[in-house]
Amino acid sequence: MIPTLAAATAPAERPAGPLHLGFLTVLREAGGYLGGYLVTNVWGRPIEFRLSSAVQPNRVQQILYAATLEPYVCGDLIGKTLVEKTNTPVDLLVTDREPVLDVRLRVAVPVLLHKPAEAVRTTDGCPYAWCCHPRYPQDLAAARGLLERLDASFDLAEPFARIREAIGEARKLGVANTRAAA
Repeated sequence: MIPTLAAATAPAERPAGPLHLGFLTVLREAGGYLGGYLVTNVWGRPIEFRLSSAVQPNRVQQILYAATLEPYVCGDLIGKTLVEKTNTPVDLLVTDREPVLDVRLRVAVPVLLHKPAEAVRTTDGCPYAWCCHPRYPQDLAAARGLLERLDASFDLAEPFARIREAIGEARKLGVANTRAAA
């Protein structure tokens, strides 16, 4: 079972200093898997952006990895690489794809899965469902303290739309492995 934010009881202490959020998504397309990673400040302004090259598992890898293939590609190959290549450390990493949660096995910051309410039933009336990697249930309490520091108007789903749009623009330009500092 994946822990949910509503299940977290103790809020984490508020760290001092600027807060940086990482938004990581991986798109699955005919050409393989492609990841985008956007680091923002508490107002959602971009600090850094990275784009992965496409990862296309071959048939032998698909057979050998079986059900673990997608979490491996999304978390280990794409997610870990994008986070490591980024110059700006983040306090919280947010994803909108469940297989990306495995990046938590490779990073030392809380990782949350963010799903819109229409995708997941919520019982507490919260407009979003949150969960974390099953091995790191403490991430929910830590994330709660960090999320309290965000501007009230910050929409945590919106950066994923920007990432997808940036990936589309990069494709038009033929760019792979892009870094843009804002």
